[in-house]
Amino acid sequence: MANEGITFTDEKRFTQDQVERLFLSVGWVSGKYPERLYKALMGSSTVFSAWDGDRLVGLVRVLDDTAMMAYMHYVLVDPEYQGQGIAGHMVEMVKQRYADYFYIEVMPEESKNAAFYQKHGFKIMPDGVAMQICNG
Repeated sequence: MANEGITFTDEKRFTQDQVERLFLSVGWVSGKYPERLYKALMGSSTVFSAWDGDRLVGLVRVLDDTAMMAYMHYVLVDPEYQGQGIAGHMVEMVKQRYADYFYIEVMPEESKNAAFYQKHGFKIMPDGVAMQICNG
């Protein structure tokens, strides 16, 4: 279970600076574009965040089509708070929020993270392959 001192919310009450610090703490390049990142998060269907007091320590965002498919993106936890069940708790919040949808999808950007998602009920698509265009 998540650390007892951690609170979770779906309110987008984080600031651009808080988001930048969290994303840079895990070394994600999107943290180097705080204005775009903040705008993207504010425009996302759902953002669950984890807080230790007023410190943003974890975040997951979901893009959905309002009826059939939800795509989970950006599952991250500050390295100082990893190993406390925070990411897993947020994934379970996503599963609960989108339980009526046909699909909840995730594309782990590193194959080593697949086991984490499998532990939470996700299955590797039999003939699936991740694809993207990177304009950055």
